[in-house]
Amino acid sequence: QSCLCLAWSPPSCGRPEQQQVAAGYSDGTLRVFSITRIAMELKMHPHRAALTALAYSADGQTVLSGDKDGLVAVSRPRTGMTLHVLSDHQGALISTIQSKSKEYGDFGSEGADLWLAASSDQRISIWAADWPRGCCELVDWLSSPSPTLTEAPSHPPPCLVAFCPWDRALLVCAGLSMHPELVFYNLHQKQVVERIPLPFFAVSLSLSPGAHLVAVGFAERVLRLVDCQSGAAQDLAGHDDVVQLCRFAPSAQLLFSVAHGDILVWEVMGHRASERALSSGPPPD
Repeated sequence: QSCLCLAWSPPSCGRPEQQQVAAGYSDGTLRVFSITRIAMELKMHPHRAALTALAYSADGQTVLSGDKDGLVAVSRPRTGMTLHVLSDHQGALISTIQSKSKEYGDFGSEGADLWLAASSDQRISIWAADWPRGCCELVDWLSSPSPTLTEAPSHPPPCLVAFCPWDRALLVCAGLSMHPELVFYNLHQKQVVERIPLPFFAVSLSLSPGAHLVAVGFAERVLRLVDCQSGAAQDLAGHDDVVQLCRFAPSAQLLFSVAHGDILVWEVMGHRASERALSSGPPPD
Protein backbone atom coordinates (compact mmCIF):
# COMPACT_ATOMS: atom_id res chain seq x y z
CA GLN A 1 0.00 0.00 0.00
CA SER A 2 1.05 3.60 -0.59
CA CYS A 3 0.66 6.74 1.53
CA LEU A 4 -1.51 9.16 -0.47
CA CYS A 5 -2.24 12.03 1.93
CA LEU A 6 -1.04 13.56 5.21
CA ALA A 7 -2.35 15.93 7.88
CA TRP A 8 -0.57 17.53 10.85
CA SER A 9 -2.36 17.89 14.16
CA PRO A 10 -2.93 21.60 14.93
CA PRO A 11 -0.54 23.33 17.35
CA SER A 12 -3.47 24.19 19.61
CA CYS A 13 -4.22 20.55 20.41
CA GLY A 14 -1.46 20.12 23.00
CA ARG A 15 2.20 20.48 23.85
CA PRO A 16 4.83 20.27 21.08
CA GLU A 17 5.84 16.80 22.24
CA GLN A 18 2.29 15.63 21.50
CA GLN A 19 2.50 16.60 17.83
CA GLN A 20 1.03 13.95 15.52
CA VAL A 21 0.70 13.34 11.83
CA ALA A 22 -2.15 11.35 10.28
CA ALA A 23 -1.51 9.42 7.07
CA GLY A 24 -4.03 7.98 4.61
CA TYR A 25 -3.16 4.87 2.63
CA SER A 26 -4.25 3.18 -0.58
CA ASP A 27 -5.68 0.19 1.34
CA GLY A 28 -8.21 2.42 3.15
CA THR A 29 -6.30 2.58 6.42
CA LEU A 30 -5.70 5.67 8.53
CA ARG A 31 -2.53 5.67 10.61
CA VAL A 32 -1.51 8.16 13.29
CA PHE A 33 2.18 8.71 14.09
CA SER A 34 3.90 10.44 16.99
CA ILE A 35 6.49 12.92 15.73
CA THR A 36 8.62 12.90 18.88
CA ARG A 37 8.61 9.12 19.32
CA ILE A 38 8.84 8.44 15.55
CA ALA A 39 6.36 5.62 16.00
CA MET A 40 2.88 4.61 14.87
CA GLU A 41 0.33 5.09 17.64
CA LEU A 42 -2.84 3.94 15.94
CA LYS A 43 -4.07 2.13 12.84
CA MET A 44 -7.73 2.33 11.80
CA HIS A 45 -9.62 1.10 8.77
CA PRO A 46 -12.46 3.62 8.20
CA HIS A 47 -12.57 3.15 4.39
CA ARG A 48 -12.73 0.35 1.86
CA ALA A 49 -11.21 2.52 -0.88
CA ALA A 50 -7.96 4.48 -1.02
CA LEU A 51 -7.79 7.64 1.12
CA THR A 52 -7.27 10.83 -0.89
CA ALA A 53 -7.68 13.69 1.64
CA LEU A 54 -7.23 14.23 5.39
CA ALA A 55 -7.73 16.99 7.94
CA TYR A 56 -7.71 17.36 11.71
CA SER A 57 -10.47 19.23 13.52
CA ALA A 58 -9.54 22.55 15.11
CA ASP A 59 -9.00 20.92 18.53
CA GLY A 60 -7.02 18.02 17.08
CA GLN A 61 -9.33 15.37 18.59
CA THR A 62 -11.11 14.37 15.37
CA VAL A 63 -9.80 13.32 11.97
CA LEU A 64 -11.78 13.78 8.75
CA SER A 65 -10.81 11.45 5.90
CA GLY A 66 -12.06 11.22 2.32
CA ASP A 67 -11.63 8.42 -0.19
CA LYS A 68 -11.64 7.90 -3.95
CA ASP A 69 -15.28 6.72 -3.86
CA GLY A 70 -16.51 9.97 -2.35
CA LEU A 71 -17.08 8.87 1.26
CA VAL A 72 -16.00 11.04 4.19
CA ALA A 73 -15.34 9.38 7.55
CA VAL A 74 -15.27 11.12 10.94
CA SER A 75 -12.95 9.32 13.36
CA ARG A 76 -11.62 9.84 16.90
CA PRO A 77 -8.00 8.69 17.16
CA ARG A 78 -8.14 8.72 20.95
CA THR A 79 -10.76 5.96 20.99
CA GLY A 80 -9.99 4.38 17.61
CA MET A 81 -13.66 4.69 16.61
CA THR A 82 -15.26 5.99 13.41
CA LEU A 83 -18.30 8.07 14.43
CA HIS A 84 -19.85 8.94 11.07
CA VAL A 85 -19.53 8.09 7.39
CA LEU A 86 -20.98 10.78 5.09
CA SER A 87 -21.99 9.80 1.56
CA ASP A 88 -23.02 13.20 0.15
CA HIS A 89 -20.13 13.16 -2.37
CA GLN A 90 -20.42 9.45 -3.18
CA GLY A 91 -19.26 8.56 -6.69
CA ALA A 92 -16.55 11.24 -6.99
CA LEU A 93 -13.05 11.29 -5.50
CA ILE A 94 -12.63 13.56 -2.47
CA SER A 95 -9.89 16.00 -3.50
CA THR A 96 -9.83 18.39 -0.52
CA ILE A 97 -10.82 18.42 3.14
CA GLN A 98 -10.15 21.46 5.32
CA SER A 99 -11.24 22.36 8.84
CA LYS A 100 -11.08 25.52 10.95
CA SER A 101 -12.55 26.92 14.14
CA LYS A 102 -15.68 29.06 14.16
CA GLU A 103 -17.59 31.15 16.67
CA TYR A 104 -20.16 29.26 18.74
CA GLY A 105 -23.59 29.79 17.17
CA ASP A 106 -22.16 31.11 13.91
CA PHE A 107 -24.16 30.02 10.84
CA GLY A 108 -27.02 29.20 13.22
CA SER A 109 -25.21 26.12 14.45
CA GLU A 110 -23.66 25.07 17.73
CA GLY A 111 -20.13 23.80 17.96
CA ALA A 112 -16.75 25.31 17.24
CA ASP A 113 -15.75 23.71 13.93
CA LEU A 114 -16.38 24.60 10.30
CA TRP A 115 -15.12 22.20 7.64
CA LEU A 116 -15.42 21.57 3.92
CA ALA A 117 -15.03 18.76 1.44
CA ALA A 118 -14.51 19.10 -2.32
CA SER A 119 -14.86 16.32 -4.88
CA SER A 120 -13.66 15.70 -8.40
CA ASP A 121 -17.11 16.43 -9.87
CA GLN A 122 -16.76 20.14 -8.94
CA ARG A 123 -18.93 19.97 -5.84
CA ILE A 124 -18.13 21.53 -2.45
CA SER A 125 -19.96 20.93 0.83
CA ILE A 126 -19.49 23.12 3.94
CA TRP A 127 -20.37 21.78 7.38
CA ALA A 128 -20.66 23.05 10.94
CA ALA A 129 -19.74 20.55 13.63
CA ASP A 130 -19.94 20.10 17.38
CA TRP A 131 -17.58 17.13 17.64
CA PRO A 132 -17.83 16.55 21.44
CA ARG A 133 -21.58 16.03 20.97
CA GLY A 134 -21.17 14.09 17.71
CA CYS A 135 -23.19 16.66 15.72
CA CYS A 136 -22.53 17.64 12.12
CA GLU A 137 -24.79 19.94 10.06
CA LEU A 138 -24.64 20.93 6.37
CA VAL A 139 -24.24 24.71 6.04
CA ASP A 140 -23.90 25.20 2.27
CA TRP A 141 -23.43 23.34 -1.01
CA LEU A 142 -21.63 24.67 -4.08
CA SER A 143 -21.38 23.08 -7.50
CA SER A 144 -20.22 23.96 -10.99
CA PRO A 145 -22.95 24.94 -13.46
CA SER A 146 -23.78 22.13 -15.87
CA PRO A 147 -22.01 22.81 -19.19
CA THR A 148 -23.55 22.23 -22.58
CA LEU A 149 -22.19 19.33 -24.59
CA THR A 150 -20.11 21.71 -26.73
CA GLU A 151 -18.61 23.37 -23.65
CA ALA A 152 -17.87 20.25 -21.61
CA PRO A 153 -14.09 19.69 -21.34
CA SER A 154 -12.79 16.17 -21.86
CA HIS A 155 -10.86 16.46 -18.58
CA PRO A 156 -12.58 18.87 -16.13
CA PRO A 157 -10.20 21.07 -14.13
CA PRO A 158 -9.67 20.08 -10.50
CA CYS A 159 -11.96 21.65 -7.93
CA LEU A 160 -9.73 23.69 -5.61
CA VAL A 161 -11.05 25.46 -2.53
CA ALA A 162 -9.75 26.95 0.73
CA PHE A 163 -11.06 28.97 3.64
CA CYS A 164 -9.78 32.53 3.36
CA PRO A 165 -7.31 33.29 6.20
CA TRP A 166 -7.82 37.08 6.09
CA ASP A 167 -11.65 37.04 5.89
CA ARG A 168 -13.34 34.24 7.83
CA ALA A 169 -16.57 34.62 5.84
CA LEU A 170 -14.94 33.84 2.48
CA LEU A 171 -14.15 30.74 0.49
CA VAL A 172 -11.68 31.00 -2.38
CA CYS A 173 -12.38 28.55 -5.21
CA ALA A 174 -10.95 27.62 -8.59
CA GLY A 175 -12.48 25.17 -11.06
CA LEU A 176 -16.09 25.97 -10.16
CA SER A 177 -16.95 27.80 -13.38
CA MET A 178 -16.55 27.22 -17.10
CA HIS A 179 -13.89 29.95 -17.24
CA PRO A 180 -10.44 30.04 -15.60
CA GLU A 181 -10.89 32.32 -12.61
CA LEU A 182 -10.69 32.67 -8.85
CA VAL A 183 -14.12 32.84 -7.23
CA PHE A 184 -14.64 34.46 -3.80
CA TYR A 185 -17.78 33.15 -2.11
CA ASN A 186 -19.26 34.73 1.03
CA LEU A 187 -20.64 32.06 3.36
CA HIS A 188 -22.88 34.53 5.21
CA GLN A 189 -24.34 36.17 2.10
CA LYS A 190 -24.36 32.83 0.22
CA GLN A 191 -23.22 34.45 -2.98
CA VAL A 192 -20.14 35.13 -5.09
CA VAL A 193 -18.73 38.54 -4.17
CA GLU A 194 -15.68 38.71 -6.44
CA ARG A 195 -14.11 37.04 -9.47
CA ILE A 196 -10.49 37.35 -10.60
CA PRO A 197 -9.70 36.09 -14.13
CA LEU A 198 -6.84 33.63 -14.61
CA PRO A 199 -4.91 32.88 -17.82
CA PHE A 200 -5.44 29.10 -17.49
CA PHE A 201 -7.34 26.61 -15.34
CA ALA A 202 -5.65 26.14 -11.97
CA VAL A 203 -4.18 22.83 -10.85
CA SER A 204 -2.88 23.99 -7.44
CA LEU A 205 -3.84 26.72 -4.99
CA SER A 206 -2.53 28.24 -1.76
CA LEU A 207 -3.56 31.29 0.28
CA SER A 208 -1.07 33.34 2.25
CA PRO A 209 -1.69 33.45 6.01
CA GLY A 210 -0.26 36.98 5.99
CA ALA A 211 -0.80 39.37 3.09
CA HIS A 212 -3.86 39.11 0.82
CA LEU A 213 -2.05 36.88 -1.67
CA VAL A 214 -3.11 33.78 -3.58
CA ALA A 215 -0.64 31.48 -5.33
CA VAL A 216 -2.02 29.55 -8.31
CA GLY A 217 -0.18 26.80 -10.19
CA PHE A 218 -0.95 25.89 -13.81
CA ALA A 219 -0.30 22.97 -16.13
CA GLU A 220 1.40 25.52 -18.41
CA ARG A 221 4.47 25.49 -16.08
CA VAL A 222 3.70 28.86 -14.54
CA LEU A 223 3.06 29.89 -10.93
CA ARG A 224 1.01 33.08 -10.55
CA LEU A 225 0.98 35.27 -7.46
CA VAL A 226 -2.24 37.30 -7.22
CA ASP A 227 -2.64 40.36 -4.99
CA CYS A 228 -6.32 40.23 -4.03
CA GLN A 229 -6.39 43.85 -2.86
CA SER A 230 -5.03 45.51 -6.00
CA GLY A 231 -5.72 42.74 -8.52
CA ALA A 232 -2.06 42.81 -9.62
CA ALA A 233 -0.48 39.53 -10.71
CA GLN A 234 3.10 38.29 -10.96
CA ASP A 235 3.97 35.22 -13.05
CA LEU A 236 6.85 33.12 -11.73
CA ALA A 237 8.67 31.03 -14.33
CA GLY A 238 11.37 28.39 -13.93
CA HIS A 239 9.22 25.26 -13.71
CA ASP A 240 9.91 22.37 -16.10
CA ASP A 241 6.54 20.68 -15.67
CA VAL A 242 3.03 21.08 -14.29
CA VAL A 243 3.02 23.12 -11.07
CA GLN A 244 1.22 20.35 -9.22
CA LEU A 245 1.55 21.81 -5.73
CA CYS A 246 2.15 25.23 -4.16
CA ARG A 247 2.17 26.13 -0.47
CA PHE A 248 2.85 29.24 1.58
CA ALA A 249 4.93 28.69 4.70
CA PRO A 250 3.17 29.56 8.01
CA SER A 251 5.40 32.66 8.22
CA ALA A 252 3.97 33.85 4.84
CA GLN A 253 7.51 34.85 3.89
CA LEU A 254 8.25 31.76 1.78
CA LEU A 255 6.31 30.08 -1.00
CA PHE A 256 7.06 26.54 -2.17
CA SER A 257 6.12 25.13 -5.57
CA VAL A 258 6.50 21.59 -6.89
CA ALA A 259 6.87 20.60 -10.54
CA HIS A 260 7.55 16.89 -11.12
CA GLY A 261 10.80 16.18 -9.22
CA ASP A 262 11.71 19.82 -8.48
CA ILE A 263 10.87 21.93 -5.45
CA LEU A 264 11.29 25.67 -5.92
CA VAL A 265 11.41 28.11 -3.02
CA TRP A 266 10.28 31.72 -3.46
CA GLU A 267 10.86 34.57 -1.03
CA VAL A 268 7.77 36.73 -0.62
CA MET A 269 8.55 40.39 0.03
CA GLY A 270 5.49 42.58 0.36
CA HIS A 271 3.24 41.56 -2.50
CA ARG A 272 5.95 40.15 -4.77
CA ALA A 273 8.12 37.04 -4.85
CA SER A 274 11.63 36.19 -6.01
CA GLU A 275 13.31 32.81 -6.31
CA ARG A 276 15.72 31.86 -3.55
CA ALA A 277 18.93 29.97 -4.22
CA LEU A 278 17.37 26.74 -3.07
CA SER A 279 15.81 24.05 -5.20
CA SER A 280 15.59 20.31 -5.02
CA GLY A 281 15.67 17.77 -7.79
CA PRO A 282 16.84 14.21 -8.35
CA PRO A 283 20.13 13.43 -6.58
CA PRO A 284 23.22 13.47 -8.77
CA ASP A 285 24.64 10.19 -10.00
